[in-house]
Amino acid sequence: MVKIFSTPTCVYCITLKKFLTEHNIEFEDINVGEDKKALEEMVQKSGQMGVPVTEIDGQIIVGFDKNKISELLNIKE
Repeated sequence: MVKIFSTPTCVYCITLKKFLTEHNIEFEDINVGEDKKALEEMVQKSGQMGVPVTEIDGQIIVGFDKNKISELLNIKE
């Protein structure tokens, strides 16, 4: 299960979602700009206010760390 805590205007969030879509990876997109409870969850899990924050099988990745995300999702380029 992949969760992305993001905002609609964040360039890195858009790039991350495009990357996952191109590799046919399903994800839940959570807009923390509109969902204050989700924002609190994101900060609790990551200790960060910045987006994107990605959760993959319980592991937290802050920012668009393409190498780490590819490794966790077994994406080969």
